[in-house]
Amino acid sequence: MTWNDVTTIISGVPWTLGVTGAALLFGIIFGFPLLMLRQSRFSALRGLMLVLIALVRGVPPIVWLFIIFFGIGTDLIQINPFSAAVITFGFIAATNMAEIYRGGLLAIHHGQYEAAESLNFNRWYKFWDVIFPQMTRVAIPSTATYAIGLLKDSAIASTIGVRELAYQGRYVTEATFHGLPVLALVGAFYILASLPIAVIARRTDAKLRRSVAR
Repeated sequence: MTWNDVTTIISGVPWTLGVTGAALLFGIIFGFPLLMLRQSRFSALRGLMLVLIALVRGVPPIVWLFIIFFGIGTDLIQINPFSAAVITFGFIAATNMAEIYRGGLLAIHHGQYEAAESLNFNRWYKFWDVIFPQMTRVAIPSTATYAIGLLKDSAIASTIGVRELAYQGRYVTEATFHGLPVLALVGAFYILASLPIAVIARRTDAKLRRSVAR
């Protein structure tokens, strides 16, 4: 394996990080509206969201990717491979983040709500000053775990031509007939990319714990 082969593999890193980062950001943002709908007072709406979340999470990501890229992207509107990957993984991330947020809400003791009520907080202050910090602290470890899983799942984007790590690794393997060293290097890049996520999550969790404790 030559240096050119290494640089070819490295060229896939920005695509992998791009798909992962964009999809995770999409999920973090749109997970909140899904959470609100999931917690709606209307039972029909709650049931609809429950079915939607179960459907999205129950179907393999590669199937959704093919539906978005080869189905919608062929029959309805033109979608490039990168956009199709971001839309697919972002949609899946939103449903997973909604469940992560819901787990954070359920972990908050009911006494916290009662304390906020006794202080006569309105709904806005009760959520942002009491509920949100605690929900976020509880959700961070699960979010970090999901982000690492999403980073690995981004390799599926290679099946529709996104030139990320797995795509470049397969290309170099087919060109050099050296599978083991190439795939070992690809795996090492995935590990290196996941380490900062774990470190940031631990530091953020520790900071929020100190903030909540004060």
